[in-house]
Parts: sequence; C-alpha cells; structure tokens
Amino acid sequence: MRAEEIIERVLVDEQALHCRLVELAEAISSDYEGKDLVLVCVLKGGVTFLTDLMREIAIPHEVDFLAISSYGMGQRESSGAVRLIMDLKSDIAGRDVLIVEDIVDSGQTMDYLLRLFWAREPASLRVCTLLNKPSRRVVDVPLDYVGFDIPDEFVLGYGLDFDEKYRNLPYVAVLKKAYFDGLPGET
Repeated sequence: MRAEEIIERVLVDEQALHCRLVELAEAISSDYEGKDLVLVCVLKGGVTFLTDLMREIAIPHEVDFLAISSYGMGQRESSGAVRLIMDLKSDIAGRDVLIVEDIVDSGQTMDYLLRLFWAREPASLRVCTLLNKPSRRVVDVPLDYVGFDIPDEFVLGYGLDFDEKYRNLPYVAVLKKAYFDGLPGET
C-alpha cells in the first residue's frame, strides 16, 4: 500500500524537521561542550532522528543503542509492562547520557529507561525527543529537548512506523482513522 493511501495529512514537513533539528543540535552542542557525551538511541523509531541529529551536533560524542518493547500483541494501548530487548554495549557510569527517542506518549517507557539508567550512575542523564504527546501522559517524565508537541493522533514517518513500514518517509504524518482502529498505541 502506498503511503498516500493511508496518510490523512502531513503533520511536520521536511523543512520544519530540519530547522528544528539544527536548533536542538545547537542547544545540545552548547550544553555538553567539554563533556563526555553519549547519545543513546531507542530502537527502532529513534534511528532516523538520531542519524540526522548527530550530524548536526558540533562536539565529539559517542553513540549507543538499546531496544525495548511495551506493547502486547493486538493491543490498542501499551500494556504498561516494558521489556528490555537489547541493552547498551557501553558502560555509562560517570558519563553524560542523552537519551534520543522518537516519541514520548504515556511516559511509561521513558520512566522505565530513566530509572534503569540512573541505577547505572551516569554523571548526567537527559532526554531528547522528536515528538511529545503531553495529552497522553500517564507518568510525568522530564523532557529536556523537545522537537515538537503534537496532538493525540497516530503518527508515522521519519522513523515512526505503521505495521513496521513507512519509517522512511521524510516527514511526520497522521495516519487515517480507518487504519488506526485496532492498532497498538505508542508510548
């Protein structure tokens, strides 16, 4: 199925994404100047955001990845139970860690990650998310760098998927309601 068939509208276009990425990267570069920065990407959705963001960050940094799951099969909403599928390769103790996430929805996944990482004793721990859905928040989590606050709609593109597809779209779009019914929620 072609993307045009399932998309209701483009929510954040390519130009807006690029401009906001540059702004975020400038802030991160300034805030972490002279620090031991590790960008931790939450797979799979965060990869596109991370790749573009790290190209714009002007200071040396490392990159690491982890994968988590918070959905049961066939559920519309997150189960609330977060599972670590793939852990970091590097030790973050004493390091300045910036979690790079595609979207923060309920906050349950981010809360889990923050508790997990604080237990590993980093020098600092912050969150950078491309998209924030504050109206869906169940757990209050600190977000230090936010690309865009968005409404409570199912979004895809720019790393976010619909049925594991459409991550390659160069923009963030809203899925048509007809396709949304019965889908797992985002966290």
